[in-house]
Amino acid sequence: MADTTFGPKGWTPERLGPLQGNTYLITGANAGAGFQAARTLLKKNAKVVMLNRSAEKSQAAIATLKEEFGAKADVSFVRMDLSVLNSVREAAAEVQKTVPRIDALICNAAIAQVPTRKLTVDGFESQLGTNHYGHFLLCGLLFERIAESKGRIVVVASLGYNMGLKTIRFKDMNWTQGYGANTAYSQSKLAQMMFAYELQDRLAAAGRSDVKVYVCHPGSSATSLITTSGSRTMRFIWWLMTKTPMVQTAEQGAYPEIMCATEDGLLERALYGPTGAREFVGPVGRGTLNAHAYEKPVMGRLWTVSEKAVGFDWRL
Repeated sequence: MADTTFGPKGWTPERLGPLQGNTYLITGANAGAGFQAARTLLKKNAKVVMLNRSAEKSQAAIATLKEEFGAKADVSFVRMDLSVLNSVREAAAEVQKTVPRIDALICNAAIAQVPTRKLTVDGFESQLGTNHYGHFLLCGLLFERIAESKGRIVVVASLGYNMGLKTIRFKDMNWTQGYGANTAYSQSKLAQMMFAYELQDRLAAAGRSDVKVYVCHPGSSATSLITTSGSRTMRFIWWLMTKTPMVQTAEQGAYPEIMCATEDGLLERALYGPTGAREFVGPVGRGTLNAHAYEKPVMGRLWTVSEKAVGFDWRL
C-alpha cells in the first residue's frame, strides 16, 4: 500500500527548511546519490563533510559544488577507505578533531556486484567488508559525537536485501565457497539493515533517545554504483535499464537519505524509499519492510560477530 504521509508526490526537498548550523557527514559523496545529497543540503546552507576514498575525485566534487554555491559553501572532505579498518579509524579520529557537531551520519557509500570474490586487507569478503563492517566501525567510533547533538545515523540499504539467502551465512560469511556477486552483495546490504535495527533495539534497551537510526534505499537510480564495481555484463544490463522508466535520476535517488537525515516524525522500524512500481521508482515514503531484515536471533549474532571482526565494543 502506497504511503501517503507526504501527499501524492511523496517526500521532496521542498519540505526542507534552512539548515544553517547543521552538519552532515556523508560516506561516498563525490558521485551519485551521495553527491546529490550533499548538493541539496548545501543548497539549504548546511555544512557537509564528505568521507571518500579518492582525494582527487573529492577535490573535483568540491570544486563543482563551490562553483554552484559560491566559495563560502561549507563543504570539505576527509579521506577514508571503508574497506580498510585502519583508514576508518584514522578518518574517525580526524572527524573527532575537526567536526564539533554531527546532525546526521549518512552511510551512503557501497560497492556492488563485485564479479569475482575479493578480500579486503583485513580479510573480509569485499562487499561485506566495505558496506557493512566499515560502516559498523565508523558509526561506533562517531556514535557519542552524534549523540551530543541528538543526531541521526542513516543507513542507505538496497532492495537487494530481498535477494540471495535472506539471512547471514555465519558458517562462511566470506564466501570461500559458492561466491556469487549478487548473493554476496545481498548479504552485505542485509547486514547493514540488521545493524541498524539491532542498534535501535539496543538504544531502546539502554533507555537512550539521543540518537535516531533510520534505514532507506534509493530505489533504482542512475548512479555509478554498478558501473564502478560490477561485471561487464551487469554494466551492460544496467545501461539498458537506465533507458527505461524503471530507473530514476541520482538526484531522486538521494531523496530518501536526505529525508531520513532531516525529516521529523519518521518511524525507526521502517524502510523508506520510492513507493511506485516495484518500489524501484516513484514518490518517496515508507515502503515494504520484510521481516527477515529484523530477525532477532540473527541480528544479535551478527552484532557480536561484527564487534569481534572490527575490534570495537559498543558501550551504550
